[in-house]
Amino acid sequence: MILYGSAQTVLSGFMLLAPRYRRGHNRRSDWEQTVMRIGIIGGGVIARLFLEHIARGDMGDACVVAIQGRSLASRGRPLAQQYGVSFVTDLTALLAQRPDVVIEAASHDAVREFARPLLERGIPVIILSGGALCDDALRARLEAAAAKYKALLYVPSGGIGGLDALKAVCVAGADAVEIAVTKPPAAWKGIPYVEKLKLDLDKLTGPVTLFEGTARAGVPHFPANVNIAAALAMAGIGFDRTQLKVVADPALVYNTHYINIRGKTGAISIKFESVPFPDNPKTAMLACYSALAAFKQFNSPVRYGT
Repeated sequence: MILYGSAQTVLSGFMLLAPRYRRGHNRRSDWEQTVMRIGIIGGGVIARLFLEHIARGDMGDACVVAIQGRSLASRGRPLAQQYGVSFVTDLTALLAQRPDVVIEAASHDAVREFARPLLERGIPVIILSGGALCDDALRARLEAAAAKYKALLYVPSGGIGGLDALKAVCVAGADAVEIAVTKPPAAWKGIPYVEKLKLDLDKLTGPVTLFEGTARAGVPHFPANVNIAAALAMAGIGFDRTQLKVVADPALVYNTHYINIRGKTGAISIKFESVPFPDNPKTAMLACYSALAAFKQFNSPVRYGT
């Protein structure tokens, strides 16, 4: 099963595919209900949020069994030690912890390296670095693996919403989809594409457009900043027809995104003002909590909305 956006929609799919409810799974007796074992690739904000909320008892019968980092110098290592979780540096060691689901919260490179082997083992994968799937060949391989091995491939909505409405518009016929990603200048620091523009981000006096064009052309330039544009494109009319504008604005306090959709059903305009995560101004708090929101309802028999 492949799902782009819509945390509510993913829930029923996960309940069908998660090992803890699947008959004949080689690690569980038939129909045995057990703790959901979560593996996390990446030791940043997402990993910390899951660990904090699980420690508080907010995540039901779920536990993080391992955090995977690139090396022993990864910031995920002290985080894992703090919470008594295994820290690993390769996929073999992660698999040894028997995760029921793996959350990718690291990078486009992590998606390219680890998503397919996990899916081929029947392990559901939640991808937060959705911009990696701008690569059509990669996306096709992952979708094929998800279908063949009956493992859920899910890209959450992240720091935006309205993707269910977008999907409905597309069924009727969508004419245009546009997204403007605007953030304070600090969020755009350290990005090679921006550095080539030779802008002094600390001295901007007004909004500056860093990119304007198709999502296909723009998403790869901002691997940690515009994954929401990828989710929008995949849930809607594709990377080549979705228009992306990227702006640095010194007047902003919040990461502010505008989405405009036009089609046979009418027009939709949405504005998001999202608080940047204190430890990572490139990421909105809403994006971080979207993954937790899906997990909190995995066991719920009730669905409101789609």
